[in-house]
Amino acid sequence: MKTKILVVDDEADLELLIKQKFRRKIRENVYEFIFAANGQEALQALSQHPDTDIILSDINMPVMDGLTLLTKLQEANPVVKTVMVSAYGDMQNIRTAMNRGAFDFVTKPVDFTDLETTMDKTAQHVQQLRDTLRAIQENNILRMYVDETVLNVMARPEFEHTLMVSETVQASVVFIDICGFTSLSEVLPAADIVGMLNTYFDQMVKEIIAQGGHVDKFMGDAVMAVFRGEYHLDRAVDAALAVRTVVQANEYTLPDGSTYQPQVSIGVNTGEMVSGNIGSASLKRLDYTVIGDTVNVSQRLQSVAQPGQVIITESTYELVKESFQCRPLREVTLKNKTQPVMIYEVVA
Repeated sequence: MKTKILVVDDEADLELLIKQKFRRKIRENVYEFIFAANGQEALQALSQHPDTDIILSDINMPVMDGLTLLTKLQEANPVVKTVMVSAYGDMQNIRTAMNRGAFDFVTKPVDFTDLETTMDKTAQHVQQLRDTLRAIQENNILRMYVDETVLNVMARPEFEHTLMVSETVQASVVFIDICGFTSLSEVLPAADIVGMLNTYFDQMVKEIIAQGGHVDKFMGDAVMAVFRGEYHLDRAVDAALAVRTVVQANEYTLPDGSTYQPQVSIGVNTGEMVSGNIGSASLKRLDYTVIGDTVNVSQRLQSVAQPGQVIITESTYELVKESFQCRPLREVTLKNKTQPVMIYEVVA
């Protein structure tokens, strides 16, 4: 990997000398040098070459000296590291330089073998710093796509030893679908559809998080959320009711002048499920999710729910009837279920 080095010195012959001493590494594309005659020119060069790795700077220069330049570099480019190369190698100048952020100090006349070693050491440090910053950035991006619960699982020691880690848990699952949203794609531009969908999703997520749940996945215009821990069912139902309220408070005027007011259909179920990685270990494409009959039933309940309804099974009703107002609806036959299921609507 090529190291870009900015040399800041007002000595007229230094540029030629450096090009001679490092001609082989320049030719092999190991080093690339750019030059400036003082600190002010160095800042201009740095703005034009933000990928600079190392600055080799003298102290005594016109317009802006090297020690003053050091005070400007943190703001100009916090990653680049400076090695002072100066005949002023007394302890006071060395300490001033180091206190102002210099990475190292080389005295003149320059021992070019020592300078090369110092440059390589500095370049390695800069690369490690860039790798760390990149990892932080990638982690922040990852957090936009992966729920905090999943990241916590990934941080467990056992996650390093098996990609197919899983556990059986007691939890509640909520499926939320925005009713009639697909038909809007026939009358609205795609950009408007995406904007509306992201607005509604953001509102849903806030209510889910407020009740200690996590979003397992987004599926078209639907959301799957999982609640674990103490009172997970109560929190799941609270979240479902809050989502219904906040989403249905929106209004959108369509091109024909009519108003679209979104409604949601919601299914909630609770019980045992398997939580873990689903996918291909060979391909290393995995989805950390929950699976099982409890999850399937939650999705099927959502599919039979009418706009504005929060639907639960009779067994779930028995668990929440003292906390929520519910009303019986009817028996329904859910997909892949041999026996009809009595369903209830959570009213409030």
